Amino acid sequence: MKLVAACIQTNVGADVEDNLARVEPLIREAANRGAKFITLPENVDLMVRGREKFLAAAQPESQNPAVAFFSRMAQETRTYILAGSIVTIPADGEKLYNRSYLFNDMGGIAARYDKIHLFDADVAEGESYRESNTVLGGNQAVTTDTPWGKIGLTVCYDLRFPYLFRTLAKAGAHIITVPAAFTYTTGKMHWHILLRARAIETGCFILAPAQCGEHDGDRRTYGHSLIIAPSGEILAEGSETTPEVIVAELVLGQVAECRRRIPSLQHDREFKMND
Repeated sequence: MKLVAACIQTNVGADVEDNLARVEPLIREAANRGAKFITLPENVDLMVRGREKFLAAAQPESQNPAVAFFSRMAQETRTYILAGSIVTIPADGEKLYNRSYLFNDMGGIAARYDKIHLFDADVAEGESYRESNTVLGGNQAVTTDTPWGKIGLTVCYDLRFPYLFRTLAKAGAHIITVPAAFTYTTGKMHWHILLRARAIETGCFILAPAQCGEHDGDRRTYGHSLIIAPSGEILAEGSETTPEVIVAELVLGQVAECRRRIPSLQHDREFKMND
């Protein structure tokens, strides 16, 4: 079985409606290029600095314009669409979810995943992030069935926790999505290495749509959206600063072949530390 998949690279700003309007032609381009599974980055609806700005834009799922927009686009293009994460979903009165949505080709919600690992880090002198100030972390790993087999969902900083990817692969995932808004600082050091490692370790295809360029509050993201084969081969890559569509054909039989040749998912052993 083969699947034509796309990653859409975006440069999202501080206006939700404008962000959605700018991503629509990219979704249509991906569909016109034959993609049946279209993925978009983390923070696909809003990229701002400051907790209050996020909370001011919050809308429940039933009224959220981004949820309605991606549902409509999936239905119109007859594709599966991953809204990498919508960050304007209220969790409670104080915080939001960083929630990845998978829409089926009829516009229905096939899966929801709330980002588990929150990005609280001091990545460089004067460059700090505290996602947990705004976001309520999830506690459940998610896979879902599609016409092309199981897909596992992650978001951005989850990339640094290989046990999550291993869990998804053991649960049957053949494709794992990693929508991201990776910082430029960490991206140039770790983005390619970590994504290729997760593909090799799990024997999965990795789809990693990314934010790029400059954003509100002097934030800069790394770009370089990637589609990676289970062998670790990069099948398609985006640029550093340009919103665009990248497309690749996934030969899904490669998952079983890579896992047959190096069956590391079957070789876990319990062990203990020395005293």
